[in-house]
Amino acid sequence: MISAVTQPFDRKGNAAVLLAGLALLVVAILCAASLGEMPVSISTVIKALANGTGAGHFAVAPIDMGVIWDYRLARAIMAAVSGAGLAVCGTVLQALLRNALAEPYVLGVSAGASTGAVAVMLLGIGGASLGVPLGAFIGAVAAFALVMVLSQGGAAGNVRVILAGVASAQLFNALTSWLVATSANAEQTRGIMFWMMGSLAGVRWPDVGLATLVVGVALLCCLQFTRALDGLAFGEQQARSLGLSVGRIRAVLLLITALVTAALVSQLGAIGFVGLVVPHAMRFLVGPLHGRLLPLAAVFGANFLVWCDIVARLIVPHQVLPIGVVTALIGAPAFAIILYRARGQQ
Repeated sequence: MISAVTQPFDRKGNAAVLLAGLALLVVAILCAASLGEMPVSISTVIKALANGTGAGHFAVAPIDMGVIWDYRLARAIMAAVSGAGLAVCGTVLQALLRNALAEPYVLGVSAGASTGAVAVMLLGIGGASLGVPLGAFIGAVAAFALVMVLSQGGAAGNVRVILAGVASAQLFNALTSWLVATSANAEQTRGIMFWMMGSLAGVRWPDVGLATLVVGVALLCCLQFTRALDGLAFGEQQARSLGLSVGRIRAVLLLITALVTAALVSQLGAIGFVGLVVPHAMRFLVGPLHGRLLPLAAVFGANFLVWCDIVARLIVPHQVLPIGVVTALIGAPAFAIILYRARGQQ
């Protein structure tokens, strides 16, 4: 069961938090485009943005223009979109499963998507542009199905769901390792292992466009189910008393979360704990109602992952860490705290 502290924010207070989050996101993206081994000024970043969008014609060195527009900005926006998508997935799953620890990475859904994507990469099933996302989606759905089968026989909020997620993750991680060991050469192995830890390296604008479309549509769809999520967070009986078709709603929302997870994993690899940390922080600020929770989770999830990417690029000189390492360093302690707080509810 999800516990939440409801804060006395009115509609104006919620709007203020949302606007503050959006302003912070703009700052985060500007910082992400400015900071790095070759730092550039914020003013140069703004000029490059104006040039790239056709809003201006400022004198910017070609190397600065390339670094900002083709590398850092695409990477920052992909981080923002991915953070928003993962935070929304975590928020939805916690309501559907009535479990404070539910999120795609913890439940093994990211591991299933990784297995499907790696299978396509190494076995050459389908085209790279369509086959990898499709393989990731099939893997994500398979992982979801496995978790649901293994967790039957206990309450949805029970620790049984998390144990099923651990089992699912281990199984699909083992399958991925088997595929890499038997089908990849040394160069492919290095690339895949780095990608599996979560990597924004090599992100290009077409990737950003696809991820933005998927996450944007998913968020709009989830916002149509806020009343249902409010009911489901307090149990199926409560949801049915509101006249909701619980089975249909759960199936639709699980497919949406699987699609978002697959789209992001196929581009970035498995990035964990975003869907765990952000929804709990936002629930503490604005309470459990999903009409206000989902938009804030998306905005602050975007903030979280952009700042994590900045840390990943700067924390070790002359080296870029996988972003999944940074999110895990933050998320693992948060997981332990949430697990400790929820111990009396299992």
